[in-house]
Amino acid sequence: MIELDQAAVTVETTDGPLVVLEPTTLTLDEPRVAVVGANGSGKSTLARLLNGLVEPTSGHVRVGGLDTVDEGPAVRRRVGFVFTNPDAQLVMPTCLEDVALSLRRTVRDKAARRARALEVLASVGLEAKADTSVHALSGGQKQMLALAGVLATDPDVLVADEPTTLLDLRNTRLVADRLLSLRQQLVLVTHDLDLAVRCDRALVVDAARVVFDGDPAEAVAHYRALVAAP
Repeated sequence: MIELDQAAVTVETTDGPLVVLEPTTLTLDEPRVAVVGANGSGKSTLARLLNGLVEPTSGHVRVGGLDTVDEGPAVRRRVGFVFTNPDAQLVMPTCLEDVALSLRRTVRDKAARRARALEVLASVGLEAKADTSVHALSGGQKQMLALAGVLATDPDVLVADEPTTLLDLRNTRLVADRLLSLRQQLVLVTHDLDLAVRCDRALVVDAARVVFDGDPAEAVAHYRALVAAP
C-alpha cells in the first residue's frame, strides 16, 4: 500500500520558492492507478515521490509502511521505476547483460544469473534478442528491455512514467498490455487516455494539485474538460 500524508514538494528557484506539488494525502492500494495531467502539472513529481527519486519537502510518503526518506534504500528495493526514455536505463552492451546487471546482488552464481536473466527476457518476449546489442533494438523493444531490468529485481510496486510516449501505436499496445498484466501494483503516469481508462483508479493532476481522484473514465472526462477550458 502507498500512503502520502500531506506530502508536498517545493524547489528553490532564482525567483524564490516554487511549489511543484501541493500538500497531498492519498492512500493507493488498487492494482492499477493511472496519473494524468498536462506537462508541468506535477504528475511526474508525484510519481518520483513513490520510490524516493524525489523527497517530500514536507509531509511523508510510505510504501508498505516504509518511509521514503528514512528508509530510502528499502523502499527502492520494493518500488521499481520505468522512465519515459529507456535509453536512460539501458547501460550494458547486450540485452542479456543488461538484465543480468539488475540481478548481480541477488543472484551471485554467474550461471544461475544468466538463466534467470533469460527467464526475465522471455517474460517480455525478448528471449531471441538475448545477445543482441541494445542499440539494435526498436523503441518498443528497448522499453520492454528497460521493463525487464526492473522486473528482474522483483519489486512489489512498479511506477512507470509515461512509458509509451516515445512509441508508435503497435509498440504502445504491446508495452501497455504487458504493464497491465503484471502482478505488481502499477502506478502509471500517462498521456494515453485510452490506457488510463483501463486502470482501476485515476488521479488528475493540475497546477501542482490532485484535482480529481476516482473512476478512470470520469477522471479522463474531468481532464478533457480542464484542457478545453479557456
